[in-house]
Amino acid sequence: MWRPPVTQTIAEEVLRKHEKPAPLPRWQRAPLLLYGLVLILLAVAVHLIGALACGVADAIAPGLVPPSWPGGLLLVSGGLALPGGSLAALDLLVLVHKKRQRHDVMMAPPSIRLLTVVLTAFNDEESIGLAVDDFRQHPLVKRVIVVDNDSTDHTASVAREHGAIVVHESLPGYGRCVYRALQEGLTYSDTELTLLCEGDMTFRSFDIEKFMSYIPHADIVNGTRIVEQLRAQRTQLTNFMYYGNFFVGKLLEAKHLGKGTFTDVGTTYKLCRNSALRALLPFLRPSINLEFNAHFLDTALSESVHIMECPITFHGRVGLSKGGNTSNRRAFAVGMRMIRGILSGWPTA
Repeated sequence: MWRPPVTQTIAEEVLRKHEKPAPLPRWQRAPLLLYGLVLILLAVAVHLIGALACGVADAIAPGLVPPSWPGGLLLVSGGLALPGGSLAALDLLVLVHKKRQRHDVMMAPPSIRLLTVVLTAFNDEESIGLAVDDFRQHPLVKRVIVVDNDSTDHTASVAREHGAIVVHESLPGYGRCVYRALQEGLTYSDTELTLLCEGDMTFRSFDIEKFMSYIPHADIVNGTRIVEQLRAQRTQLTNFMYYGNFFVGKLLEAKHLGKGTFTDVGTTYKLCRNSALRALLPFLRPSINLEFNAHFLDTALSESVHIMECPITFHGRVGLSKGGNTSNRRAFAVGMRMIRGILSGWPTA
């Protein structure tokens, strides 16, 4: 694949722009847009409750004076909306220019284009062989590592039979499995890029070329399943999960205003520079379970790691889902933990 030459002067400029920017004063770093949106959403909810209560009271006893508390809720909603809108406007109109610390497009192609692929797996006997074969056949893939999260079926043996390096992670939990996978990707010096994915065939090696087109402009390229035309008709991602991921992505974007556009916080498919991972891993908490991907993105953005989204294809799962996509009810619980982590911080244990 042809790449334009980079002169020494340009390379030095690229490195200078890629340096971690100086931190802003604390008050300028505050996620005012996020707080403002939360207040506005709360105001809308309170207003709807008050309006509904007034309507019900009027339907039950037409012509009578309704109780005073519904009207009080309407006043409360206005009291919430005003400061919420003020905080959001301050962030969007005044502070956003200071928060956009990267004013030029990052142009830093990796010197080594080969990848180490790390696949997380838990009882994926049906799919893991297909996934390993799919990634191993790609010309940019140097090796495929499967991190087996203490499966009770033949996931590990099937992965070995298909040519993967198998690592056993005995501690249960999605976060621990992903964390171990990223650690394993960093153990090889002949690649400087680690591609994180799952072994369930929902993602395919076909999208590697897309990731490689984006990686010169970022430290981490995060796949997004938000493009309707790139999703298979039947996947475990229901409409509720689809729009829920989008909503949480926008909360993340509001928290880290000026650092990127985010539409999918739940996808596992990511291409990471090893240099960024080495700096980031000490701040990640592997004890966080199914909401680990949102924690990963939030933490990376807090540490000024440059992240871009890349539209990827999304396919039906081979085998049964064991994560947050088993039902809308479970996905709602995972989503609420994501929102709580973004708003108030991630649990330490």
